[in-house]
Amino acid sequence: MLNEYDVIVVGAGHAGCEAANAAAKLGSSVLLITMNMNTIAQMSCNPAMGGVAKGQIVREIDALGGGSGVVSDLSAIQFRMLNRSKGPAMWSPRTQNDRMRFAEEWRLLLERNPKVDFWQDMCTGLLIYGDKVVGVKTSIGVEVNAKSVVLTNGTFLNGLIHLGEKQFGGGRAGERAATGITEELIQLGFEAGRMKTGTPPRVDGRSLDYTKMEEQCGDENPSKFSYSNTTALKKQRSCYVTYTNTETHELLRSGFDRSPMFNGAIKSTGPRYCPSIEDKINRFADRDRHQIFVEPEGWNTVEIYVNGFSTSLPEEIQYAAMQMIPGFENVKMFRPGYAIEYDYFPPTQLKHTLETKRVENLYFAGQINGTTGYEEAACQGLMAGINAHRKVHEQGDFILTRSDAYIGVLIDDLITKGTDEPYRMFTSRAEYRILLRQDNADIRLTPIGHAIGLASDEAMERVNMKVQGTEQLKKSLRKEGVAPAVANKILEMKSSSPINQQVKLSSLITRPNILIEDVLDMSTDSKKVAADLQAEHSDIVSQTEIQLKYDGYISREQDVAQKMNRLEEVKVPTDIDYSKLGSVSAEAREKLNEIRPATIGQASRISGVSPSDVSVLMVYLGR
Repeated sequence: MLNEYDVIVVGAGHAGCEAANAAAKLGSSVLLITMNMNTIAQMSCNPAMGGVAKGQIVREIDALGGGSGVVSDLSAIQFRMLNRSKGPAMWSPRTQNDRMRFAEEWRLLLERNPKVDFWQDMCTGLLIYGDKVVGVKTSIGVEVNAKSVVLTNGTFLNGLIHLGEKQFGGGRAGERAATGITEELIQLGFEAGRMKTGTPPRVDGRSLDYTKMEEQCGDENPSKFSYSNTTALKKQRSCYVTYTNTETHELLRSGFDRSPMFNGAIKSTGPRYCPSIEDKINRFADRDRHQIFVEPEGWNTVEIYVNGFSTSLPEEIQYAAMQMIPGFENVKMFRPGYAIEYDYFPPTQLKHTLETKRVENLYFAGQINGTTGYEEAACQGLMAGINAHRKVHEQGDFILTRSDAYIGVLIDDLITKGTDEPYRMFTSRAEYRILLRQDNADIRLTPIGHAIGLASDEAMERVNMKVQGTEQLKKSLRKEGVAPAVANKILEMKSSSPINQQVKLSSLITRPNILIEDVLDMSTDSKKVAADLQAEHSDIVSQTEIQLKYDGYISREQDVAQKMNRLEEVKVPTDIDYSKLGSVSAEAREKLNEIRPATIGQASRISGVSPSDVSVLMVYLGR
């Protein structure tokens, strides 16, 4: 009934969709298995994409040829560029999305690819031959052969939902848990663990009083995620901000004895940077209020996501506590919040391709690797899908380094350091933030995506136009001088020191309070060049400004990255018996034997491996 496939993807969340899309675009035959065809690309938690560091990841996915950026643009109801008050390395795009349209657009994108087949069923196990995966088996007894398998099970592996003192199996509210896979993987020798996440209540927006809240509008001139020809928003829906108070906190505390967070029912670790409301008021007892973001779930629905109020307290406590929040006095609750525990597999058991070390041609992506967040899952799915395709077709590994992309940082962190709590990406995790900006993801990654056949010719043409136009405008600004009589009028208005002799236009851009528009106002010629180039590609002027203003910082970071990347070029044989390296510390020998680093660079980042241990390893390798 079902043929053999190049790639089977188990799970149709953000990781699964990206994995199936990437492998199929590259030419593999793909079967996407999901327990419910109606919940493909479901936004299980907040109806938003991007944010600090996460927005950079979505841009990188799009630059490589993935789907998340396009789908986010097509379903957006609001766009904001976060951290505008900081330097461009911190700027992070974020969309508020229509939950139903997001899922619909992803499904349509997948259905448009004739290489993607679908099967609604629960995957209960793997078909293993020797040390290779050769297919999957499902709950209704179907066995499907495959050359590779990508597991993207999300929170469904033995998922257990907590709501007050009640517990019931499920991978998401209203959906059953997935069973069988964890037990089989453990039998194969994999180490497994448990993690916890949660979600807030959803409420009826018609029952809220927005006059008691602060309105949070989208950007006045909204941008978008995708570098393709998607269109920016012409109209937007506002979000709102309100706050809890001491009365809210007292009501919440009254239910602590029935909270699975505090009565021992939940034993696993939850996300440090997205704690439940009961965790927040317990850990930060000195604070008398916490921010609540009131987020619409779409263009035409009244359902509201209460961001910041994630909880697993009894539903009557949730309801009573929400009524104490300004604007929520007459709130009607659609569904309560809950916590969920699920199985994951420590990611040190993977290679940088996301293929497992123990079973060949088996890949893990998303929350199964201990991450949290749509964006983190999506980029892992993209990389697993690419590598599964390339392995099947006997092509080389596709790996991004820490200086290539936030995606490279995330995967290297997981593989090298592991995680015992849900991993979330932050800009602070990246050593090369100035290089890994959201504005240059296309310049960094589209040539790579195009070379492997994932990014389109049109995408490559747009990048070439952007690069060439930026160089042309930089050349014009570096060539043309400006006299004090012309420049000082504008410099004085901007409270910037006057010049006393002619200088190049480019030198003025490096001043902190001078924008490229100010400098272009000093020159008719360069202003015309900029206008002509901007008409060809909308990013050229802003890209020119960033490159000129931060040129010194960018160059220094590139030098550091190049030096560090030399260590990545020193390969480490996989069959070294580290226990025989007597000059290496006992902890380092243990960690090196466990993780089996592929390069000296990776070895140097393993917790417990000191610089002297790395030196010994270099000597051992004859370096």
